[in-house]
Amino acid sequence: METPRHITLRELQQQVRATLDERFALPLWVSAEIAEIKPNRSGHCYLDLVEKDPASGRPAAQARAVIWRSAYPRIAGRFEAETGRPLAADLRILARVSVSYHELYGFSLQILDIDPSLTLGDLERQRQETIARLQREGVWEMNREQPMAAVVQRVAIVSSAGAAGYRDFCKEIARSPYRFSLTLFEAFMQGDAAEESIIAALYAIAERADAFDAVVVIRGGGSRSDLSCFDGYRLCNHIAQFPLPVLTGIGHDKDTSVADMVAHTALKTPTAVAGWLVERMAQVDGWLDYAALQLHDTTAAAIHASEVRIERLRGELRQRSAERLAREGMRTERAAERLPEAVQRLLERQTARLDTAAELVAGRSPQRILRLGFAVVRAGGGAVTSIDALHPGDRVRIEVADGSAEATIDEIRNRE
Repeated sequence: METPRHITLRELQQQVRATLDERFALPLWVSAEIAEIKPNRSGHCYLDLVEKDPASGRPAAQARAVIWRSAYPRIAGRFEAETGRPLAADLRILARVSVSYHELYGFSLQILDIDPSLTLGDLERQRQETIARLQREGVWEMNREQPMAAVVQRVAIVSSAGAAGYRDFCKEIARSPYRFSLTLFEAFMQGDAAEESIIAALYAIAERADAFDAVVVIRGGGSRSDLSCFDGYRLCNHIAQFPLPVLTGIGHDKDTSVADMVAHTALKTPTAVAGWLVERMAQVDGWLDYAALQLHDTTAAAIHASEVRIERLRGELRQRSAERLAREGMRTERAAERLPEAVQRLLERQTARLDTAAELVAGRSPQRILRLGFAVVRAGGGAVTSIDALHPGDRVRIEVADGSAEATIDEIRNRE
């Protein structure tokens, strides 16, 4: 049997290489996502690039890439300077690449340069999506609407204990003449674990919300990549809905994070946050001094007004008392003038009443009644008022107006 015409594997790969070299003789720009990045001790940097299916999120294409050590410091430095974060996994990049093919190592890309604009746009797009989502969910203004206590003394702090920003904050507070109660809730403030760590600290504070007046989230300065967690949706959502006012001092002068936007009060640095707290206390102190002065002045004015009013009332009292005494004196004099006449009339009335009573008494006296023809029969020393008191043979005494007579009862007759 005749052997079919063929080529060797190496010859095939050489043809593929020649075709690729001819087709992609010049570098071209390729957009992809970094799936993995491995800087090598030799100075080279090896990457795995992918393109994901928008629907499933699974890789639809994949290729190996390399940045040689002669270009890596320049490319990585420029990228971090412009984007604020280093080359890392999960970032979308726009890379200028040359296509290469090796018989042993297969297809690969050599990265000659990276345009940060695509990555910046992607980061900004994610940031804008976070802002839009928080606004759409109606939580954008929630923390700014939290009432801030007039006196903010009990402060919960989210920071790293060893951070320079935290030390600066504490030093600024210690220099003030006011007393603050500071409680640190430690968290990672940068890196992949930062967002979850800060959220855990906020959870711990929320469980003791009644013990604090406000929350302070602080960290020192850093690159934009160090601060990228403060644009994350989950952290910003927690800050926006936190039950206490949140103050941020994240240590960046150029950019404002989404966390700053949703916080109650955003300041540039930890020292600025401490200064704000001290200044607020100074304002309250000033208000108290002013209120004390106002209270003193108001009290003095009230006392003076009361003294004037009392003096006026005292004068009116003296005047009215004198007038009353004069009126009463006149009334007494008039009464004294009328008293003899009144006494005379009273005596005449009483005399008339006595004369009338005397006439009544005289008209009802026993002697007058006897003179009218009546008689009093007495038996046993007392007047007889009933026939039942007498019996035949009883001796009785009969009294009339001009004398009396003795008699004996012969017969008793009851009135029918």
